[in-house]
Amino acid sequence: MHYLNISFTHKNTDICVREKLALDTDDKKTQILKLIKSNENIIEAMVLSTCNRVEVLAYVSDLAPSSSHIMRCLSISSGVFEDELFERADIFENSGAIHHLFSVASSLDSLVIGETQIVGQLKSAFKFAAQSGFCTEYLSKAIEFATKCAAKVRNETQISKNPVSVSSVAVAKAEEIFGTLEGKTAVIVGAGEMAELAAKHLIAHKAKVVILNRSTDRALALVDSLGENAGFESILKLKEFINSHELIFSGTSAPHAIITDAMIKPVNFKRYFFDIAVPRDISVTPNEMISVFSVDDLDQIVKTNLALREEQAHVAYSLVSAYTSEFLKFIKQNISTPLIKAVREQAKICAQNELEKAIKKGYLKNSDKDEAYRLIHQVFKAFLHPMTMNLKALSDKQNALEIAEAMRYVFDINGDKDEIF
Repeated sequence: MHYLNISFTHKNTDICVREKLALDTDDKKTQILKLIKSNENIIEAMVLSTCNRVEVLAYVSDLAPSSSHIMRCLSISSGVFEDELFERADIFENSGAIHHLFSVASSLDSLVIGETQIVGQLKSAFKFAAQSGFCTEYLSKAIEFATKCAAKVRNETQISKNPVSVSSVAVAKAEEIFGTLEGKTAVIVGAGEMAELAAKHLIAHKAKVVILNRSTDRALALVDSLGENAGFESILKLKEFINSHELIFSGTSAPHAIITDAMIKPVNFKRYFFDIAVPRDISVTPNEMISVFSVDDLDQIVKTNLALREEQAHVAYSLVSAYTSEFLKFIKQNISTPLIKAVREQAKICAQNELEKAIKKGYLKNSDKDEAYRLIHQVFKAFLHPMTMNLKALSDKQNALEIAEAMRYVFDINGDKDEIF
């Protein structure tokens, strides 16, 4: 059995392709997971879809056909050719898959190193897949360790101090443009997580915000939590507000652009649009009076962030490596016990059955049954001793999972998954 992680992120895939891959509704996630799990090689699967990444984490019996099947499913879902997906994807296997998962959970693979949202998104992605019956103990243990690793990194490094998110990077870019945001009023379209973060960072920089959202109740609840520097207007006033304000942030979960060229009117001041959504909310042509920043355009601030946190990231990666080793050791140790138990149980059943046959055919007297069974038991115990010791030492073997699978095949053990953990 193998862990497999197929990853599309800001590092290997541009925003246009990420938009096509995005699984931004529960229905899309359910459909892709059903497709993925339809393959006999794939035992468990979950998907993580955020503004900067789409990842499939799976526990599989065969790596190559599983990778091909997952790519085929993603191609069907997104409309992107399989060949292009293979060219773009980072594919991690076994220890590499676990190391990548722990790095993601610890926000070391994020667009903004140290942001704290990702571990919550990862737990939510697992919970969704688990509740829908697409994954159980194999991925459960991986996520459990990933969460512990993220907490260790957060507590023992400075990498998440003064946390930075994509929303805060956008606000930082706005402040860089204007010098100060004090006294500015920013329009925020949406009332979800990204919009809320943008609003909080803008208010922290002494700006005022106006929230435009389809759901009045949700927007009013957000405005109420933000305090006196926040207000609410109907989404029906979107066109009016984008043509009367110079700062516009949009972070909805709409499946298509909600701000387009057709809505733009000429004005005598320059406007700055910050699109913090994937798929993108804004499809406006930039010109000398209009600047549009998407997630991928925030690279320079991100690079500055990376430079500042490089030393802490080095410490964090050491913790990730240590947790990866600990997890793999845990897996290997917990593989040997059920295997030893299963082989010994087979030996016991075989001894009992053959003994009954011998008595039935008259080869042994019934009065000799107990003595004969003790002898057979000692023979099997002696015969299985080297195997038992070698299986107990699996935790020190790089190819422990492969050895375990070979043992299951040789002894015809079904390998009940519940016994693994």
